[in-house]
Amino acid sequence: MSSLSATIQDVFNEPGCGKNANKSEAERKKGCTKQLQPGGAAGGCAFDGAKIALQPFTDVAHLVHGPIACEGNSWDNRGAASSGSDLWRRSFTTDINETDIVFGGEKRLYKAIREIIEKYDPPAIFVYQTCVPAMIGDDINAVCKAAATKFGKPVIPVNSPGFVGPKNLGNKLAGEALLEHVIGTEEPDYTTPYDINIIGEYNLSGEFWQVKPLLDELGIRILSCISGDGKYRELAYSHRAKAAMMVCSKAMINVARKMEERYGIPFFEGSFYGIQDSSDSLREIARMLIERGAPAELMDRTEAVIAREEAKAWAAIERFKPRFKDKKVLLITGGVKSWSVVAALQEAGLEIVGTSVKKSTKEDKERIKELMGQDAHMIEDMTPREMYKMLKDAKADIMLSGGKSQFVALKAAMPWLDINQERSHAYMGYIGMVELMEEIDKALYNPMWEQLRKPAPWDAGSVNWQAKAMAQMDAQAAEIAADPALAEATRRAKKICFCKTVDLGTIEDAIAAHGLTTVDGVKERTSASGGCGACKGRVEDILAARPVPVVLQAAE
Repeated sequence: MSSLSATIQDVFNEPGCGKNANKSEAERKKGCTKQLQPGGAAGGCAFDGAKIALQPFTDVAHLVHGPIACEGNSWDNRGAASSGSDLWRRSFTTDINETDIVFGGEKRLYKAIREIIEKYDPPAIFVYQTCVPAMIGDDINAVCKAAATKFGKPVIPVNSPGFVGPKNLGNKLAGEALLEHVIGTEEPDYTTPYDINIIGEYNLSGEFWQVKPLLDELGIRILSCISGDGKYRELAYSHRAKAAMMVCSKAMINVARKMEERYGIPFFEGSFYGIQDSSDSLREIARMLIERGAPAELMDRTEAVIAREEAKAWAAIERFKPRFKDKKVLLITGGVKSWSVVAALQEAGLEIVGTSVKKSTKEDKERIKELMGQDAHMIEDMTPREMYKMLKDAKADIMLSGGKSQFVALKAAMPWLDINQERSHAYMGYIGMVELMEEIDKALYNPMWEQLRKPAPWDAGSVNWQAKAMAQMDAQAAEIAADPALAEATRRAKKICFCKTVDLGTIEDAIAAHGLTTVDGVKERTSASGGCGACKGRVEDILAARPVPVVLQAAE
């Protein structure tokens, strides 16, 4: 069994990763491994990422080995939905204490596994390692193996303590646990030429149920969904699928690629957000299945379903287009949604004034450029003040984002809609596209915004706090614009790496002084990108914008 450090190295060197694919042969040999540093788990730890990725498996008992706070912070944080068992929503933790830290928590873990099996009899238990038991040396692999042998149930160790890195690494470590311990361990009762896997889909708000009926109509069977509304046995025999669709490459690229490598299951990255993307994904699924042996008439039936659903969706959306004319949207999200939602909004006639790419891959950014043009406003990081000013200056009429940003929009008295994992509405597929437009329309034209923008009675005849804030920001901007030296100092003072508090000027000076050309070189000289890694994209952009340094060779 591979050690945790070896697994992490394997994940970092994932050949399916776009960043690795763009490296030179020499850089690829060096790999991506690096010494872990404080701040590496800022913005969500590896344990949190693993729990997010696997908790939507609904009939599995998810046991967190660690302090109760770890389970409390991660429980039910994705808003996934189940069509069957509710066991996944029950909270299980060993809740280790000071005595366990001194004497070890392995016996406590074994007793917890036994109690879960006796009371709930799940088909499997996923055991998540957290920081404290990992640091005191608890061997969850050995405990899980002993418990599985004793009780005759799969007990799967998910070795992803928070301190090893950020949430995205945890997603991939969860995938490695599935590949090592689950996938390929059982056989389906039967197979068909129409069997597919959906990888990296979490069934938020039950949205995948809006697409599944179309696949059912076409006779396409979802052998396993990893992990939304997933079942353990379906996961165990998912290696018999004929093809796979990957929804979130940043989280599950290693699962898709290794299943292709080990079991010959081809995959593609697609999206069911938006009318065109939904149609393209259905066509690609049909094409891949036909290549693997399904009858050619599947494509004709697929085109018929697409034509029918597109006509219904466009007819439903048509009434919104006049109301959305000249309306601008600020999109603060990331990953696959940074481009898939852009396509959906553009189809309805909305203008995108900016989309965040903080958690997006290079491929995601290329797709954004295809949709919005080469001059697309891609936002690596935007401060709350910048969001507020953009909304107040009417550069955007509505903001679509996650819950963390909602208060900026509310403070600006501007409409806001949640499109991240906490959302209550399902936006996937043709039906979901119509639902998204309805919710945007409700938000834009809700009469409360007009009331909120009016001065309060006690502010009547005077300047309210919002006007004062805007005036202060405008005055600061004017002062900077009038003084080139101050403008340059302000530009150089912009924070690039928040974990290590490194500003733009420090990075530019290091590049100029040492002829740096790589992110690793910048990190070595300035510590930028040495924490959570979220600023790597910003450092890469700074390097790309600088002229290639000329290295003078001394005369021999």
